[in-house]
Amino acid sequence: MAANMAKFRISKCLKIVGENRLFPRSFRSRHLGRWQTEGTSGVRWVQTNPWADGGKVNEVSVEVGDKVMRISTGKFARFADGCAVVQIGDTSAMVTAVSRTRPSSAGFLPLTVDYRQKAAAAGRIPTTHLRRELAQTDREILVSRLIDRSIRPLFPAGYMYETQVISNLLAVDGVNDPDIASINGASTALALSDCPWNGPIGAVRVGIVDDEYVINPTRRQLSRSKLNLVVTGAERNLVVMLEGSAENVLLPDFQRAIKTGIKETQKIIRGIQALQKEVGKEKRTPPKLFTPPEEILEQARKLATERLQVVFTDATHHKFSRDNAVQEIRAEVEEKLKELFPEAEPFMISESISVVTKQVFRNLILDTYQRCDGRDVTSLRDISCDVDLYKPLHGSALFQRGQTQVLSTVTFDSKQASLKMDPIAEILGGVKQKDFMLHYVFPPYATNETGRVSSNSRRELGHDALKPGVPFRLSLPIRLTAEVLESNGSSSMASACSGSLALMDAGVPISSPVAGVAIGLVTRTEPDNPTDIQDYKLLTDILGIEDYMGDMDFKMAGTKKGVTALQADIKLPGLPLKIIMEATQQATVAKSDIINIMNRALAKPRNTRKEYGPVSEQLKVPMAKRAQFVGPGGYNIRKITAETGVTITQVDEETFSVFAPNTAAMNEAREEIDNLLKDKREPQLDFGAIYTATITEIRESGVMVKLFPTMQPTLLHNSQLDHRRVSHPSALGFDVGQEMSVKYFGRDPATGMMRLSRKVLIAPASSVVKNLNLTRTPASPWVTQTSSEQKEEENGEVKEEGEDRQNERELEEGHSEDRQNEKEKEDGHSDEVTEASDRSDKTTSNDSTTHAAT
Repeated sequence: MAANMAKFRISKCLKIVGENRLFPRSFRSRHLGRWQTEGTSGVRWVQTNPWADGGKVNEVSVEVGDKVMRISTGKFARFADGCAVVQIGDTSAMVTAVSRTRPSSAGFLPLTVDYRQKAAAAGRIPTTHLRRELAQTDREILVSRLIDRSIRPLFPAGYMYETQVISNLLAVDGVNDPDIASINGASTALALSDCPWNGPIGAVRVGIVDDEYVINPTRRQLSRSKLNLVVTGAERNLVVMLEGSAENVLLPDFQRAIKTGIKETQKIIRGIQALQKEVGKEKRTPPKLFTPPEEILEQARKLATERLQVVFTDATHHKFSRDNAVQEIRAEVEEKLKELFPEAEPFMISESISVVTKQVFRNLILDTYQRCDGRDVTSLRDISCDVDLYKPLHGSALFQRGQTQVLSTVTFDSKQASLKMDPIAEILGGVKQKDFMLHYVFPPYATNETGRVSSNSRRELGHDALKPGVPFRLSLPIRLTAEVLESNGSSSMASACSGSLALMDAGVPISSPVAGVAIGLVTRTEPDNPTDIQDYKLLTDILGIEDYMGDMDFKMAGTKKGVTALQADIKLPGLPLKIIMEATQQATVAKSDIINIMNRALAKPRNTRKEYGPVSEQLKVPMAKRAQFVGPGGYNIRKITAETGVTITQVDEETFSVFAPNTAAMNEAREEIDNLLKDKREPQLDFGAIYTATITEIRESGVMVKLFPTMQPTLLHNSQLDHRRVSHPSALGFDVGQEMSVKYFGRDPATGMMRLSRKVLIAPASSVVKNLNLTRTPASPWVTQTSSEQKEEENGEVKEEGEDRQNERELEEGHSEDRQNEKEKEDGHSDEVTEASDRSDKTTSNDSTTHAAT
């Protein structure tokens, strides 16, 4: 029975010799056989044999700027609908695309983009406790949004099939940023796949280095660039996505950068198209596109058009009253449509009402030049500004624009509060820590909703419009928090305005005030070709409903002089450069008007910080005093911090930064520091002077002596006690409390310890001592008998200047001998007084220097 079962299992499998793999016979008969007999029609590519070509790699090279971009496919991830590897320099990113064949019930395109930074790609191990890549970082979320905004507009209308794009970093060289490679990889993967997608697109980064436009600058070039602009373009020079920051770049230069970037994207698009013709799969036809039928749309127009026009032309409506009026019309029309079309899907009826609502809203703007709140296309909403709201805050401002309200606060803190970057972000971005942090907070109550407030959402990241205006080097870390209290459109640009006022209120020396504005767009296009625009209107300072009903959210921030940030979210498959240039010009006029209104509240940064503002000082502590200032194990610093609330941080070997939350705390800390060092203040010592030292401790390596009662004891090494070699100070009869004369030779530049010498004041022995008589004394167990002449010369004074220089060299040699003695102690040398060498007699006979006798 067992043998028969084994034969049955073997007969159920087919061995493919070329690949040495086993496939069930059912798999062969269902997929491989059908593929061989019927061709590829009716069978998805991933269901055929993906190894039939032996893993052939197809590659194209595109010269973009002064670099070569290599795009390849066919080697990795062949089960995915599409896969591409894009390499710039030594940075490589693999991007895959997979789209399901069954529709989703989400009611919109469920597109997911995941960009992940792998530590292994940068040659590092993750610093998390599990040493694995865990949740997405802010940088990964921002790059995922870049990819999403670049590819989403090119999916066909009504395509509601779950689609996932994953960017996997293979290698990072630390020179070329992988985000550009990931965007182009996503474009290639979708173009090569059978997913319905109207691409390809191309993306480049544009910088301005030394007044020259650089395409895809390196990390070093980007650090010196005035512009960091990512441009995504489609065929025929259409703009799909824009995002960038700048250091107050003039508008003509900014516009030229956009045109330069779009021109370079066309090279990438042609390269992807060449690869698509060679190995691209035929696009599959979705079973169903979720677009409402024309007969339902026609009935919806008859039932809702006039009533919607009344609502959208009533300027007395505000956000919620207008929304409530529209919802009432939707509910009534939806009931009537269900009666007229009982077999229609609920989604189709709801979608038809949404389509009619958008058409009515957009046609009113295009035909009458009037908006739903009564403004024309270039007018701003009412704006009010207020600063210095609460005294304890370091800086604060409230910005109100229509029904959008943002409260911004500025907080200073010590250097320890700087944001430390993880090693992977440091390699990719070249930044170790951030001293300026802008946190954008959008709580649910801002739109009369409920929700979680514990974690940051994706929309709360990436707001850096004010960063270029903040000084590069800050004395203290700054955290700017912009909290949206009310939102009815353009809340992110309102945070730029309120944040600029808060920084000036806190006394931060920003270069000039910054304001931001959002420009919207409504178009009339051909139904079958969304890129064929017949009519359009640009809207200044858009409302939330204009953002939802419109085709673009073009946000731009800057000073009166130039541009500091830009972000364009485009819903169409691409916009002509003409519309983008008009939008930049219209935004420039609007932000200049906003800055004039802001200047009425506060025109420039305050000269001084507030009463409750923090105080920071630099404290110089010589290396000789560092130990007594810090204390054992940092005890003194911890004590001052606990008692006064200040933060003490060591900047370098002799400098400490003292940060206090207010002036009173700084005065208290200053008093504590003065008391700590006052009683131990050392007198000024003269180089080459002779002082009387008191022995405080006997050690094996020497004696600890004090020159003055207020000074710290310092070591006088055995090598500087006598001309003879001394293994222990007790051999010379020294005892605690005994006084001796020493000469001062400054401080050691490495350790800060005083350099003292006794032997330079003692004349060498006049004759060779061959026999040493050891006698016991009460002071020492063993002591060498010295001549009376040596005892008389012990307090002698050297008169020749040339001898001082010779003695200083001898002192340096003594430090070398000190290190040698320490090594000998470790090797187990015994402590004893050795005999004087014969060279002392020779030194005496050759020495021409006259020593003064006491």
